[in-house]
Amino acid sequence: MALITRISRLFRADLNAVLDRVEEPEMLLRQSIREMEDHLSADEQKSRVMQHESDRLEVRLSEIDAKLLRLDEELDLCFSTDNEDLARSLVKRKLVNELQAKQTKQQQATNRDSLERLKRRLHENRSRLESMHQKAELFAGEERREVSPGPWSEDSFAVQEADIELAFLREQQKRLPS
Repeated sequence: MALITRISRLFRADLNAVLDRVEEPEMLLRQSIREMEDHLSADEQKSRVMQHESDRLEVRLSEIDAKLLRLDEELDLCFSTDNEDLARSLVKRKLVNELQAKQTKQQQATNRDSLERLKRRLHENRSRLESMHQKAELFAGEERREVSPGPWSEDSFAVQEADIELAFLREQQKRLPS
């Protein structure tokens, strides 16, 4: 049983090595860059949505605060006129608004924390993406160097036919017996 396990591991290792050689590293790098850009784009969209939600909660909180101020003024008026029934109704509305304010502040805090974590992740992912772009450029540069002729190859100089003919005649003249 141990022998079969060892042979199967060896076979899998050899198969993985062959697959690694078959895969094109440049293509895999480009694919991972595309995937990172997609994730980054999705996170940026999520960040915009969360920022919009944060702004909406801020507006909601200021509306609730304005309602609470009006209710306080109305309560002052009710107590100054000894209208306890109306005051009780206003106290109930004030309690509801205070609960809404508390809940909105909790949502706002949660949203703010999530947004900060997302912004940190976006920053880290942008750094990683930039690093991947640099690696891809280096990789592409190495491939170009392997494919392109060196700086002193025959293909890097332009020689005209007339120059070739003159050089040929000079070489021929040197070798002719005088």
